[in-house]
Amino acid sequence: MSGSRVVVAGGAGFLGSHLCERLLLDECEVVCVDNFLTGRPENVEALFDLGKISVHDRDITMNLQIPGPVDVVFHLASPASPIDYLRFPIQTLKAGSIGTLHTLNLAREKNARYILASTSEVYGDPLVHPQPESYWGNVNPIGLRSVYDEAKRFAESLTMAYRRTYGVSTSIVRIFNTYGPRMRRDDGRAVPTFVEQALSGKALTVAGDGSQTRSLCYVDDLMDGLIGLAASDIPGPINLGNPHEVSMLALAREIRDLAESSSSISFVVLPEDDPQVRQPDISLARDALGWSPSVSLQKGLRRTIAWFRETT
Repeated sequence: MSGSRVVVAGGAGFLGSHLCERLLLDECEVVCVDNFLTGRPENVEALFDLGKISVHDRDITMNLQIPGPVDVVFHLASPASPIDYLRFPIQTLKAGSIGTLHTLNLAREKNARYILASTSEVYGDPLVHPQPESYWGNVNPIGLRSVYDEAKRFAESLTMAYRRTYGVSTSIVRIFNTYGPRMRRDDGRAVPTFVEQALSGKALTVAGDGSQTRSLCYVDDLMDGLIGLAASDIPGPINLGNPHEVSMLALAREIRDLAESSSSISFVVLPEDDPQVRQPDISLARDALGWSPSVSLQKGLRRTIAWFRETT
């Protein structure tokens, strides 16, 4: 992708800023678009020394006009943590619907490759484990979490409609739980919450009895998958995530130990429609992209904890 001009919608977010960084290191020109609802300016401020990047404070649900040629459009713009999409339900639904429409129109206008960042949440509380791309999911369409789940499911449908109707070179990536530096301390997801609690000596709050599982992928591994997918012609959907499954209680204990913390562990009420299991089947990514994650959970957590310490 070296030399490409790439638009990253949601480029100031956790994943978006890592993608912008990776693209700059690959000698791409980056157009970062973000309305900073949940993204942060400091995530992209440090990127200006890496290459040619422009940052546009813009709401993609209002309009998205980018002068000049565009080779690739990544749509990562959406509140993504439960705290954020429950606080901004309408904005989340609009990002997945109107925002997807506008980013697809941009890709169509520019004859650009289009990558939709979907989510493992389209599988809901799965009845099939691990989850292959062929699984249609088990989602409550009117529950609290539906604003995120259904926004992404609609976005996938719209993306496929543009591919079939207009011939846009689209791809859908279903991203499983990802962690690493630049996560917001207050975003409500397990890793930053546990790390922040462990470093401050507070009790680590585990939802339910902690037996529910997640599969955690370090952010650098995910970036490798996204870049590989953009350089391919694979339409997806394609799962990207780490198939190593861990319970939330085990994760809390691991983070506490790695942080050398004496924090206790307490249990809180399990959120509504919280999935009991989550594990990607990455057979397609292995076969089609030659991709699989390489950073172990312990190594990734050490890097993440170190970043949180350094930025306190």
